[in-house]
Amino acid sequence: MHGPASPGWLLVALCAATGAYCLLRMRSNVEEQRRAAGGEALMGFGMAVMAVPAAVFTPPAWTWPAYATVFGAAALRALWASRASTHHLHHLVGATAMVYMAAVMAGSPAHAHGHADPGVPLLTGALLLYFTGYVLVAGARLLPVAAGAGGTAVAWSDRPELARACRLSMGIGMLAMLLTM
Repeated sequence: MHGPASPGWLLVALCAATGAYCLLRMRSNVEEQRRAAGGEALMGFGMAVMAVPAAVFTPPAWTWPAYATVFGAAALRALWASRASTHHLHHLVGATAMVYMAAVMAGSPAHAHGHADPGVPLLTGALLLYFTGYVLVAGARLLPVAAGAGGTAVAWSDRPELARACRLSMGIGMLAMLLTM
């Protein structure tokens, strides 16, 4: 992505850590959670690779069509899975945003300067609004609620608050990536 190197590396670390935790969540005993975690791991690692600062590494030209293909397939899978759970609609939006960002990156060379900025494209603005709303809602869901008496030990892969924090951090990462476009 375009932008300064330090925030880019922080975004890489955030997305990679999120992807790693999502891989851990794939060990859950709950089948639906394992499926969602797989898609979220793909998203986290894909965002981490896409966020590597362009000043450090400029990917070859074939990278962006490959990204669009992988995340296009993920979007189709999320669309199919959304028949059973509306949570997959968020995965559909996220995968579609990744396809969009790959298409924009493929069409805009990093060295193109001197052109007037046409402003924020409509789709970028819509995605920014969606992910801003998502981050605000996901953040509100992390607020503590009164806990019941007597808790049972829960495996790291089944901790709902960590899954929510994972989704929140990916939403923040998506916002950061969309803002740099």
